[in-house]
Amino acid sequence: MKVNIFGSTGYIGKKSLEIINNYFPDLKINLLCANRNINILEKQIKIYIPKYVYLFDEKKLKDLKKIITKNTKILNKKDLFIYLNNTKSDFTVLAVSGHKSLNYFESIIKNTKFLGLVSKECIVSAGHIFTKFKKNNNIKIFPLDSEHFSMNQLFDFSKKYFHLNKIYLTASGGPFLNQNHNDLKNVTFNQAINHPKWSMGYKNSLDSATLVNKCLELVEAHYLFDIPFNKLDILIHPQALVHSIFEFKNYVTNMVYFYHDMSIPLFNFFNQKFNYVPKKINNYNFKKNNLLKFSPIKKRHYPIYDFFNNLDKNDPKNIIKFNMANEFAVNLFKNKKIIYTDIFKIIKKFTFLNLYSSVNTINEVIDYHNEFEQKLNSVYAYKK
Repeated sequence: MKVNIFGSTGYIGKKSLEIINNYFPDLKINLLCANRNINILEKQIKIYIPKYVYLFDEKKLKDLKKIITKNTKILNKKDLFIYLNNTKSDFTVLAVSGHKSLNYFESIIKNTKFLGLVSKECIVSAGHIFTKFKKNNNIKIFPLDSEHFSMNQLFDFSKKYFHLNKIYLTASGGPFLNQNHNDLKNVTFNQAINHPKWSMGYKNSLDSATLVNKCLELVEAHYLFDIPFNKLDILIHPQALVHSIFEFKNYVTNMVYFYHDMSIPLFNFFNQKFNYVPKKINNYNFKKNNLLKFSPIKKRHYPIYDFFNNLDKNDPKNIIKFNMANEFAVNLFKNKKIIYTDIFKIIKKFTFLNLYSSVNTINEVIDYHNEFEQKLNSVYAYKK
């Protein structure tokens, strides 16, 4: 069985390869796609001997050619799309951060049987045309974010929601739990990405600190499972053990918990065709650790969530602009051009920019992203 991994040198990509190596001898690494980390990719090529590799940063291709083995072929961008559109893989993990993963989304859907989805930007930006993709392609999409993975375990989403009162996704609160947002003007980038529970890339870690990550996950849940926004909410849960809470109208509430370890969603994703029993992944021991805390979101701690709740999310353009403005602001903060609290100001300002292009196809969504990105760069002028 063939496996393709988009984002192989990132945390999820490395964890996927580790899970395959430990548990699934019948899975063969067919394609590894990385951004620019040649050093990690070289080690992966030597260990897993993929049939194909692709590098998003084409400036690094010369370096890649020096380390490639005779058993592995380098694909350029054109070759990658030809390959995806004319072959079939069994499993694909899409773990490319940022909206640029949209460029590959449609071709990946045509190529694979089981898609493990980590790149939330695909669903956030193109969720309004998501149903069409699922109908036109024989594909099973398996959400790998802990919250959506937990929802997938509990509920039969083919049924209507007349009996469902609310679904809560949980948030750890990030590194600044219970701190007022206005008091965080002097926090550093390294402080902001120091997540207390999960090991993630800087973008997801920073989005967790601001709570943008949970806003985007609500959008994902809405599109992935066709759940109305008014039935979705967030609770702060510092232990990060319960990932979703289902509150029903018959006064019964169900919670899905598992230890904060991405090995668990990834193992279950690959295990769909095998039904193996894991030997190294442990359940959380409630006999020793039985303290669970939950609390509502406070506006003074996470003002972005209040802004998101009041946003007209029935217009997909607003969701795209919210996501893009955040991505833009995160990069500014990473490069020390703004302070932490400016992230919210930029999101608030640019989500209301008016663009009149259509977003009815993937190509139109990509064009809308590019137009909005150009607008951000031309309008925003920050003087330190």
